[in-house]
Amino acid sequence: MSNENANLTKVIVPCRFSYLHCWEPNAVSDGDPKYSVSAIIPKSDTETIDKIKRAIEQAKKDSVSKWGGKVPANLKLPLRDGDIDRPEDEAYADSYFFNANSKQAPQVVDRNVQPILDQSEVYSGCYGRISVNFYGFSTNGNKGIAAGLGNIQKLRDGESLGGRTNAEDDFDAVEVDDEEDFLG
Repeated sequence: MSNENANLTKVIVPCRFSYLHCWEPNAVSDGDPKYSVSAIIPKSDTETIDKIKRAIEQAKKDSVSKWGGKVPANLKLPLRDGDIDRPEDEAYADSYFFNANSKQAPQVVDRNVQPILDQSEVYSGCYGRISVNFYGFSTNGNKGIAAGLGNIQKLRDGESLGGRTNAEDDFDAVEVDDEEDFLG
């Protein structure tokens, strides 16, 4: 594949991160461990959605040879509608989403493109951008377009997804006399 076509399948996607595994790879079922994220994009961001759709179309063209010379009718596509596929999850309402993954660890940077070292700074629910390369696959009879995760840039905080709370929100400071048995 030429660099020109590779660039046509690469997209920088502004999104909200969900199911984020950027520090340690995660294995789904019996699969290989991978770094991954579910990227949530508001339906109102038509510019980004259009870029993703164009990249998916280019990936289809680039992959016809691995599918026997034509695009399969039952091709699995990565971009999904949150209102249809995740109606019970409020974070996906009025949004599209796709899952991106990689066997290689992404670089994780802040808005100034400086490495983020504190793993608690990047979490499911925060907002940022990811670099993604869309490509065709044909594995074990399954054919489709997948999203390869490149790098991650955190831009701002958001409400944590997954029910996790901050300790500061859960507890008040407690003064304990060293002589006092606080359990008794």
